[in-house]
Amino acid sequence: MLEDDLPTTLMRLGLATLLGLVLGFERERHGHDAGLRTHGLVALSSGMLTLSALELVEHHGEGDPVRVIQGLAQAIGFIAGGLIFVRGGDVRNMTTAASLWMAAAVGITAGAGQYILVLAGTALAVLLLVAATLVERMLPKNGGSPDSQKTVQMPNRRGSAVPSPPPDQLGEEENPCRSSVAAWSTHPFQ
Repeated sequence: MLEDDLPTTLMRLGLATLLGLVLGFERERHGHDAGLRTHGLVALSSGMLTLSALELVEHHGEGDPVRVIQGLAQAIGFIAGGLIFVRGGDVRNMTTAASLWMAAAVGITAGAGQYILVLAGTALAVLLLVAATLVERMLPKNGGSPDSQKTVQMPNRRGSAVPSPPPDQLGEEENPCRSSVAAWSTHPFQ
């Protein structure tokens, strides 16, 4: 297939790379280490290995593409697992790891020539990443518990006294502030 149909091969690898870059853009935009290049390379390499496995079966009668896909899933799982860490009960990089796994799936399906599946899957993944981000912004942090920390910034001119906290005019149920901390900057109104 590779030598016999170069345009199809280039289209599959190009599609894998392009869609991997699309997935990586969302991560890059949010400042994660695994961004455009990482997602593009994962998708491209997964597509290449899938095409290579299909080529071995088609022209040489040997090889098992399913085993290649299993190996890719394991390898990407290992890489993604290395991205995830826990700090103080906070799990970090879970979505980045999942999007790398998705980039591998994009490469595999594009390499196999499953165009409808790869386009639909990528569209749903991007929709999920974008929509979930918008929904998360609307949700209160820490589940809105009474112990949630609130930050209030008040401008202060250079040289003036640090303002005291606002008087407690609200009842306990209405006032989310349990304590106050005053901080100031050397820059006016910063």
